[in-house]
Amino acid sequence: MVKIRLDRDVLAEAVQWAARSLPTRPSVPILAGLLVKASGGQVVMSSFDYETSAQIQVKADVSDDGVALVSGRLLADIARSLPNKPVDITADETRMELVCGTARFTLQTLPVADYPALPEMPEATGAIPSEEFARAVGQVVIAAGRDELLPVFTGVRMEIEGDTLSLLATDRYRMALKELDWSPRSSGGEGAALVPARVLAETAKSMTAGESVTLSLSSAATGDGLIGFEGTGAAGVRQITTRLLDGEFPKVRHLMNVQAALTVRANTAEVMAAVKRVALVAERNTSLRMLIGDGSITLEAATGDQAQAVEALEAVVEDVTGTGLSMTAAGFNPHYLSDALAALDSPYVQFSFTQPGKPCLLTGLTEIDGEPNDDYKHVIMLMRLPA
Repeated sequence: MVKIRLDRDVLAEAVQWAARSLPTRPSVPILAGLLVKASGGQVVMSSFDYETSAQIQVKADVSDDGVALVSGRLLADIARSLPNKPVDITADETRMELVCGTARFTLQTLPVADYPALPEMPEATGAIPSEEFARAVGQVVIAAGRDELLPVFTGVRMEIEGDTLSLLATDRYRMALKELDWSPRSSGGEGAALVPARVLAETAKSMTAGESVTLSLSSAATGDGLIGFEGTGAAGVRQITTRLLDGEFPKVRHLMNVQAALTVRANTAEVMAAVKRVALVAERNTSLRMLIGDGSITLEAATGDQAQAVEALEAVVEDVTGTGLSMTAAGFNPHYLSDALAALDSPYVQFSFTQPGKPCLLTGLTEIDGEPNDDYKHVIMLMRLPA
């Protein structure tokens, strides 16, 4: 028997957060359930799909300890719709009843005994400010692949080396690398994990309410291949675990070390706005051309003879080698270029080119004549331009 009283807002936020990890099409019906466990003045709500688990712990008035399992999405819809009054919840082996003011709901419960055991949270590895972590993850996941037939590219490689945490992703046509300081639990610690990009992105965004996020990476010796995240929110302590991806992440980090023969510097917002405008007429699977001149760049795109767009922008163009402009044009996938510019989070951007058809490195600049911000690097493979 479960008997608890919760504030309506606490219930709605807790159920909504735990239910977000529920599978849309569960492999077995029991996985559509949300586990509600009440004991000792707190309620823990959990979801699990054999890959990812979510758990939130909130304070409540608990009259009777117990466990109940109900449809998670239905409970989330109900909790959102309740009036702003305390909610009384009672549950037994067959049904759960919610009473809030004059509103009363009765739900059929699912058999708790059939629900799988949630994985244990690995030992804490270190912590990082939550806003900083969310921003870093957002900058990197855009470069992760979406093709489930190539699962290794759908992950973000997290590398731990002392007090530096690195995030790296690639879909083979672009790469993003973010390096940031963090607080490890032990000095000199090292480790690496390939985390599903979708889970990492959702987790980072959902953990921003608290000051920091604790990362817990299972050691290779345990063999369970898990990573855990813990943070706090308005409604309580939140925990997520997810199974790591198998496979060897490709060795692409060296591609970030672009030795520029030519650099182009410009205002990030101006370039981004121009790319979006010019890309409106870009034919599918064709490039957006960047023509590089002396003190300017020109963006061009077209759909055959039907539509063309051209826009020129001021830029600082530097021939690093001193042998004359080695490149006069570059072809970009407009979608990749827009994503990279949006992720830079800097007022100015530097394009570092080597030669036609070779990768281009994008880095941010605080000042147009300053040094590049090396903590975030984004590489785009250039498209071949017609002769």
